[in-house]
Amino acid sequence: MSSRDVSRAYGDLFGRRLTVDVPASSANLGAGYDCLGLALELTNRVTVEAVDGDGSIELFVTGEGEGDLAPSRSNRFVAGLEAALEVELGPRPSTLGWRIEMDNRIPLSRGLGSSAAATVGGVVLGDALACAVGATAVSSARLLQIATTIESHPDNAAAVLLGGFVVSAHLADRVEAIRFDAPSGLHCVLFIPDRRLATEDMRRVLPDEVPLRHAVENLGRVAIGVAGIASGRFELLADLTVDRLHESYRSIPYPELPRLTMAAREAGALGAFLSGAGSTILAFVAPGADAAPIEAALRVEAEACGLAGRSTVVEPRNRGPEIVAA
Repeated sequence: MSSRDVSRAYGDLFGRRLTVDVPASSANLGAGYDCLGLALELTNRVTVEAVDGDGSIELFVTGEGEGDLAPSRSNRFVAGLEAALEVELGPRPSTLGWRIEMDNRIPLSRGLGSSAAATVGGVVLGDALACAVGATAVSSARLLQIATTIESHPDNAAAVLLGGFVVSAHLADRVEAIRFDAPSGLHCVLFIPDRRLATEDMRRVLPDEVPLRHAVENLGRVAIGVAGIASGRFELLADLTVDRLHESYRSIPYPELPRLTMAAREAGALGAFLSGAGSTILAFVAPGADAAPIEAALRVEAEACGLAGRSTVVEPRNRGPEIVAA
């Protein structure tokens, strides 16, 4: 676009309102450290209005994160929103500000992709706003690249953007992602502790090197698990969700972790693991199986550990963010 076209396009944004529903996600899924993710039917709804003024940001939050999220350009949602707009429309004018209303159901710092949901939600909404003023929509691959630049790694971001089970990787100068639908009837029991765990802190406890046998075992479990998902053999999730690379190290700052995953498996879960960097525990429930005993087992074990929290049952989500009427 010429500078005049850019100015006109941004001018046409002022007063426009759009809303996006964006899902939670779970990364790693056990053995798939930093390369596997799953979208979950647990969403944030964010409404944005472009404001012409002094470039300031007004932020109103209800639900999760109320009182915690900053009305600034360091906010991941704002970063994603403006990054997408600048890719499609060019540098934003200093007068462009935002009025943002968030109704959040995704807990913060619990391993359910709240940061990725914010970033991807912003990127998708930025793309929609740009298209509304005449820009050409960019591909989902480009949107993922924008989001990954902000998020640093693609596992949660790819699952949020594409929905379903997603395999993703940084390959040289590009991000690749392939998705598969989750099967009808698969459920996820979540035990969400009150305890927050920062991703940076939980990465810091991981060693620089791991035993070769553990790396080989994880490679095999990821290969079998992904092939199982692709071919419809979802019982192989039981093998995928056993990890040797990160959970044992993360159980040092989170000692309740192995007890909770074992309790879920013994109660009949298809597999159980630390969601992302935690603190949420996710247990898969096979289609047709009863989630209630697994949910109860997690609550009982958490109480025995003195770990406060709550449980819920959600379905995987086979679609990404959705733009809805504001």
